[in-house]
Amino acid sequence: MTLNRVVVTGYGVTSPIGHTPEDFWNSLHDGKIGIKPITRFDASSIPVFNAGEIQDFPFDKYFVKKDTNRMDLYSLYAIYAAMEALENAELDMEQVDRDRTGVIVSSGIGGLQELEDQIIRMHEKGMKRIKPMFIPKALSNMGAGNIALKIGAQGVCKSITTACASANDAIGEAFREIKYGFQDVVLAGGAEASITQIGIGGFNALTALSTTEDPARSAIPFDKDRNGFVMGEGAGVLVLESLEHAQKRGATILAEVVGYGSNCDAYHMTTPTPDGSGAAKAIKLSIKEAGIAPEDVDYVNAHGTSTQANEKGESQAIVSVLGKEVPVSSTKSFTGHLLGAAGAVEAIATIEAMRHSYIPMTAGTQELSDYIEANVVFGQGQDAEVKYAVSNTFGFGGHNAVLTFKRWEG
Repeated sequence: MTLNRVVVTGYGVTSPIGHTPEDFWNSLHDGKIGIKPITRFDASSIPVFNAGEIQDFPFDKYFVKKDTNRMDLYSLYAIYAAMEALENAELDMEQVDRDRTGVIVSSGIGGLQELEDQIIRMHEKGMKRIKPMFIPKALSNMGAGNIALKIGAQGVCKSITTACASANDAIGEAFREIKYGFQDVVLAGGAEASITQIGIGGFNALTALSTTEDPARSAIPFDKDRNGFVMGEGAGVLVLESLEHAQKRGATILAEVVGYGSNCDAYHMTTPTPDGSGAAKAIKLSIKEAGIAPEDVDYVNAHGTSTQANEKGESQAIVSVLGKEVPVSSTKSFTGHLLGAAGAVEAIATIEAMRHSYIPMTAGTQELSDYIEANVVFGQGQDAEVKYAVSNTFGFGGHNAVLTFKRWEG
């Protein structure tokens, strides 16, 4: 059978460092982090001080009051990023085959604020006082479902929940849907809004969150003083098309998706394999599908959560497969960890790095742990020609998902 090449023709983002790809990239390039003290609720009872909260979200751009009553914040983020992606791609839904236009947009948790609110309401007022829209607002598939409803996409529509690997898996599955001819266009990515009392409190109970008070030093991937991740929120959605479909409509092509690797550590509920072997296998799978050698990879956007367990193994995985020379950075140092949306936002960061020939630094990091052998870029970003780039995501449950992108050269 003939396999389709798959290209990225647009993307939309809402994040702690910008609500457009331009603002998002400028923040990465200029070293402007979006991590600040928590304002959503009083967190003074726990030793967690900072988060990557979204500021000034443009609720009035695509939504009316009814939307905010009928959808959890994560769904609003998802729709916003999808609509921005369509606009960025100049894709007219009236001109596509709706049956061959799909949505695969994931969330690690879904409507966490709605879950929290309605459980409190039930506890305080009784079961009969639960709001009617509780279930539709809380479900983790409704980001994808609401996007499809908004734009009239009638092809594949699903949400893949693999914790922090969710968005990479969404993009990877969309890539395969198009590669093997099932769809022409898929909007793919992830959305998350977990900066809530139960979200922050739950991860604090796991001792997974940073306890550093200084925002500039709270998310410091690969640094010897890192002590946990910082929660972030937002959404990223990419428009993926077959090359033939994109060229036929005269689309501007931003990058090509060439590889996807997905597997499981099968090691521990929350801890990755200490030697990074599971992650290494996923990287190998991704570059094998891309048809490239390890030395062809010019940049790695690391999972890089700022936790001790993750980064020792990830460094070993990168070095074992790609060597010690390939530049590596973690853009979570700017946004915090967006959980199920992380892979999508980081895919956009990776493609922007390719397009601008510039590798963003790992913000806040000052001195690497002795055992980190990967070539981590910190202190200052660096100019570099990036033809092939890898973006890693690894999630609780041992889920690994790795994407490989190629710079578009026509």
